[in-house]
Amino acid sequence: MDLNLFSSKKTLLAIMLGLSLTAQGVESNVVVKHLANEQNIIVLDSVKKFLLLPVQESAPEGKVNIIVNNELQLEQNINVRLAREKVDYYVPLDLSAFQGKTISIDVTGMPSSSLCWKKLKLSDTFDSSNHETYRPVYHHTPMYGWMNDPNGMFYKDGVYHLYFQYNPYGSMWANMTWGHSTSTDLVNWKYEGNAIVPDAWGAIFSGSCIVDYNNVAGFGKGAVIAFYTSAKSTLWGDVQTQSMAYSLDNGMTFTKYENNPILTSDARDFRDPKVFWYAPGKHWVMILAVGQEMQIYTSVNLKEWNKESSFGAKQGAHGGVWECPDLVELPVEGTNEKKWVLICNLNPGGPFGGSAAQYFVGTFNGKKFVNESPTQTKWLDWGKDNYATVTWNNAPNGRCIALGWMSNWQYQSVLPTSQYRGENTIARDLKLYKVKNEYYLKSIPSPEVETIRTKTVFIPSFKVSDKYEIATLLDDNKGAYELEMVLSNSGSSKITLTLSNTKGEHLLMYYDIARKQFIMDRSESGKVDFSVDFPAVTVAPVEDINNINLRLFIDRSSVEAFGENGKYVMTNRIFPSEPYNKITFETERGNYSVKSLKVYKLK
Repeated sequence: MDLNLFSSKKTLLAIMLGLSLTAQGVESNVVVKHLANEQNIIVLDSVKKFLLLPVQESAPEGKVNIIVNNELQLEQNINVRLAREKVDYYVPLDLSAFQGKTISIDVTGMPSSSLCWKKLKLSDTFDSSNHETYRPVYHHTPMYGWMNDPNGMFYKDGVYHLYFQYNPYGSMWANMTWGHSTSTDLVNWKYEGNAIVPDAWGAIFSGSCIVDYNNVAGFGKGAVIAFYTSAKSTLWGDVQTQSMAYSLDNGMTFTKYENNPILTSDARDFRDPKVFWYAPGKHWVMILAVGQEMQIYTSVNLKEWNKESSFGAKQGAHGGVWECPDLVELPVEGTNEKKWVLICNLNPGGPFGGSAAQYFVGTFNGKKFVNESPTQTKWLDWGKDNYATVTWNNAPNGRCIALGWMSNWQYQSVLPTSQYRGENTIARDLKLYKVKNEYYLKSIPSPEVETIRTKTVFIPSFKVSDKYEIATLLDDNKGAYELEMVLSNSGSSKITLTLSNTKGEHLLMYYDIARKQFIMDRSESGKVDFSVDFPAVTVAPVEDINNINLRLFIDRSSVEAFGENGKYVMTNRIFPSEPYNKITFETERGNYSVKSLKVYKLK
């Protein structure tokens, strides 16, 4: 007798009769029922903490919800790319609230022949240990799953809070939730779980947090209040509104405001609220990204908002939709002046393709921002991989600390990682400086990163007349280090420095003296074939081309270059098959001297 044929007929008969069926290879307390039209029910008896869902990234999404006593337990379905032919990794569905009970899980859009039915697992644990070669050492990443924009950043009682756009159910964009991490030093981060999850108003898009010290909103003195975009997809199109939630335990858990949404519009793109206190006017300000402009609103109670003005027409770059705004006041170095800086992220439309961050410098009277350089476009970063940059509210000692998402929408979904996808830049202190009556931002690595220097290698000064190689930067190089160098030009027309490994992969950087430019070429930096947009050459303008100060932060799969104390910054992702451990200096025509070169191992 053909047992396989018998088994398949038995399976078909059971489905036709509507009988419960335990999938082969699945634990006995997991029962799968297949219905018509790719509808399925998973019945779980004696629930453990997690149901581990097998994911296949190339598969279409299925929709998942939990049912107890005939009622849905999740206000929105979870979209999961459940495995059909292969399992790429697992993600946990948290069932801790239902432990010891019998529950049903409704799964739609999944064929009965899918592999996932045989690979479901109940478990009291989830292995979140790192499995990725490219996971950085000193940059923030999600423990698992997808991450994009930083959100809701605030500082309180010695703790930096970082929320972020997060998909807990896979490393592709979906199910936007506010993940949450905390740090006391901007370098070591602790994952705190999901802070705000999707509800009847939609997914939880980007936003900000404030601390309501005076209880103007009535939620409690010192309450942390989150403002975010509720984003709902319907058959008739997408809808975006603004909502709020409050926390009485310093941002660890949130209660959503019962009268959400607090602000609505008929605009399709209406999102990413940044809220802050404007002391001269004794009111709160909200700046929102709306299509290709920013809209400014005011409020005295954080619940009722009045539109005051719009900014954007004929200002800066407009190659894509404007997103993730910020508006901060900064002193101008070496003067008694203060200016306001409006940060505007846009996608696409960056100087080298895809997403990028621009900024405007001007005046703000609490209701209207005026750009003082309307004919210029100023870029916050000259690489391809710094987007959605925003700042911490209530940063200590008057600092303005920014953080970006270190990726680009052109290729984020195909980056060569799977356990997680997405990371942040290092924290950067923003400062304003003035050159010939023009104001510019500089981004300086926040000093906290210096606390993780565990080893320093001093390279004696040397002269480059042709080529000079340092064969080993660090013994036992794990790919996480900082290079700090001072170069003095003596007639060279091209100053080149190349980081490379034993596999022939290299990251090329050079100064074009005549054009006064710093250039980075990652086209042969390692793995680059996952996207036609990834091999790239990025270019930054340089003021002083003869006395060069450069800091490079390398962390396994990224490089961040800070020149002239942050006057030009370039952030790019890289994926070498092994760490770069050699640096080569070269020159064309004249020569130059490397006055100082330090290598810091970072851990």
